[in-house]
Parts: sequence; structure tokens; C-alpha cells
Amino acid sequence: MTADLDTIRRAYSAFLRPGRVLLSGHSHQAWPDVARQAQLEVFDDAAQWVDEKWERAIFPLVDEVGRGVLTRMGFAPTDAIAFAESTHELVVRLFSALDLARTRVVTTTGEFHSLDRQLRRFAEDGTTLHWVDASPRTGLAERLIAAIERERGGDGPLVVALSAVLFEDAYVMPELGRILAHADAAGALTLVDAYHAYNVVPLGAGTLPESAFVVAGGYKYAGFGNGVCWMRIPPECALRPRYTGWFSDYASLAEPRTTERPPVRYGSGGARFAGATFEASGFYRARAALRQFDALGLTVEALRAISTRQTRRIIDGLAAHGVLADDAGALANGGALDDGGICEGSLRLVSSDDDARRGGFVALGHPRAAELVTKLSRLGVLTDARGSRLRLGPAPYLSDEELDRGVSVLAELVRS
Repeated sequence: MTADLDTIRRAYSAFLRPGRVLLSGHSHQAWPDVARQAQLEVFDDAAQWVDEKWERAIFPLVDEVGRGVLTRMGFAPTDAIAFAESTHELVVRLFSALDLARTRVVTTTGEFHSLDRQLRRFAEDGTTLHWVDASPRTGLAERLIAAIERERGGDGPLVVALSAVLFEDAYVMPELGRILAHADAAGALTLVDAYHAYNVVPLGAGTLPESAFVVAGGYKYAGFGNGVCWMRIPPECALRPRYTGWFSDYASLAEPRTTERPPVRYGSGGARFAGATFEASGFYRARAALRQFDALGLTVEALRAISTRQTRRIIDGLAAHGVLADDAGALANGGALDDGGICEGSLRLVSSDDDARRGGFVALGHPRAAELVTKLSRLGVLTDARGSRLRLGPAPYLSDEELDRGVSVLAELVRS
């Protein structure tokens, strides 16, 4: 059973300071208070075990976090999983196992900057990119499937890379399972960016093919802080990443070196995509946060229900204040992300007005979005912007009064 709001707020008391509203839950969600004690455990374990801390404390800790993460993504807790400080690092390791000069990639124009930039760099060395226009959102699934079918049977490895929830407007990708089923049938390596889905939008992993690679991280909706990202790896994966670290074959450390060197080996499961020595404090925070979610009854389904209600309250509140443009509903239900013509006295709803298609934040178009972020911060309302899109991200520890205050402050700024 989900804990009541007062109990949840007590678990986040350090971040919930008087005079501010944390509408930043989509970018830097608050850490639970137990994360502070977790930081101290890092020191205590190092002091007790010194270099033996890896086998005695850290590796068992990473295993526990991996099981918890996989369960909250809807996968079996025994699936293979690899960790790194960023999803970008994991994606580069994955692509390093391919012949980039022959690789073809089907992706969308709505992917996050790190993937977009990296793919364009790969293209300079011969990778073929097939960009599927992410706007309008209506029909995106069909456009992706059509692009996959056009690439079926082509020469060289095929990769289909897409987001479960798009970072610009929190648009929940429809028919994700069907898209990936087409990719699987075409023999593609499928890569899903689930960062904006993890712990706030159920992935429906039971409908995804077992062959899917899925990356996500804990900085946003999980409250892990930075440095804990992961990639779920399909069963029986035999790829041999060129970008590989010594933790990928930890057991061979003690073996003698000779001039006769065998081929590079890879450990089992997630070790195949492991890197090298890592900073472990994030895993201590992650374990504490996962246990806190469980103790509060905050399952992914419960978090989704809270988030949907909160984002709906934000949208309805802005409408009640009269600061949403009249075309907001039409745009949000499938129009292009075109911010042209937005007047400074109103906001345009860029996120979907359909609760089922809207993820964990509300995106609003305004020509001076970055300036609004600065002014809101001065008034104690923390948000962020991506270009001309202001993003408001609630979280389970926020009260309705705080949401209404944030909306009221924003509406007054827009009107003035």
C-alpha cells in the first residue's frame, strides 16, 4: 500500500525546504534522506575493508541494485545488466562491437543530444543514418515501422535506436512493442532509451522482444543522484565490444602474461559490457533509494498514477489561469513541435493533453523559456528549459498546494 503524502514528505525532508517548489523532478529528483546515511556507508566500508571492499561490499551491492533496477523496468531480476556513469558510455560500448562503416541505423529526430551527436559522428566514418521525423507525434510509430521495413534485408548490421519517452515533451512512444517486433523480425539490434520512462512510466517490458538492449539511469525519476546508469542486455548476447575495460574479465587479473596471448575474453552476463574501476558511492545511494521506494509502497504503477494526476493538475491549473494558448490541445495531440507564433502572454502546451501519451513532465512553449526559468528560480520555483520549451516536472513528495503555487507564479510571470 502506498504511504500517505506526509510520510513520503518526511522521507525527503532535507530537500523540501521552506519557500521553494521543486518542479525539477524530471531532471534532478530529490534524494531521500536515507541517501545521506548511504554516503557515510561508503566511507565506513572502505575504512573497514580497504581494498577488499570490492568483493565484500561493493560487488554484492551492485548485484542488489541491478536486481532492483531490472524489476522496476519490468524485466526478470536475473537478466544481464551492465553499469556505467552515463548511458552514453554504454551506448558507445555497444556500437563498438559493430562494423561502423557498414552499420545502418534507423532512429528519430527526437532523440537526446548525446545519441544524436554520437550517431552524427559515426556517420562521418561511414555509418548510414536513416532519420525518421519525430514530428508530428501522430503517426510516428507507423513511420518508424515503414523505415524499418525499407531497411530489411540490406547489407551490414541494422540498428533501431529510439526512446520510450521523448525528452522534449515527455511523449510516450505508442506501440513500442510492435515497433520493436518489426525491428526484431528484420534482424535488427534494438536499442531503447528508457531514461524518461524509468520509475515513472511502466515500460511494458513483457511486450518487448528479449533481444532488446535498454538503457536508463537513476538521476531523474529514481533519486539516485548522478553516476548510476545501466544497460539491460539480451540473453545469450555474444557481442565483443572493442571499447572494453578490465572489469569485463575481472577473474583473469591474476593470470600470467606471456608472448602467446589468447583472444580477449569477456565475463558472463553484464560483465561483457563492463568498464574499469568505478566510483561506487552512487550505488550506495541507489540501494537506499530503492529500499525507500519499496518501504513507501511506491511501485512504478503507483508512481505513474501520482505523476499523471500531478501533470494533469498543472495543465488544468494553467488553463484555469487563462495562460494556455487556444491551439494547445490540437498541437499536443499530434501537431509538430513548432514554437513559431507563440505570444509572450501565453504558453503553448507541447506535451500531450492525453494522459496516456504524457510522461513525467509538462512541456510548455514560450519564446523566452530560459528567462522564465531564471525568474521562477528567483521566486523559489525550480524548473528547466530546453530551447523554447519550459519543462515542469512534479514528483511524489510535492503537495497540491506546492503545485498550485508553482502554477500561479508561472501564470503571473507569463501575464506580466
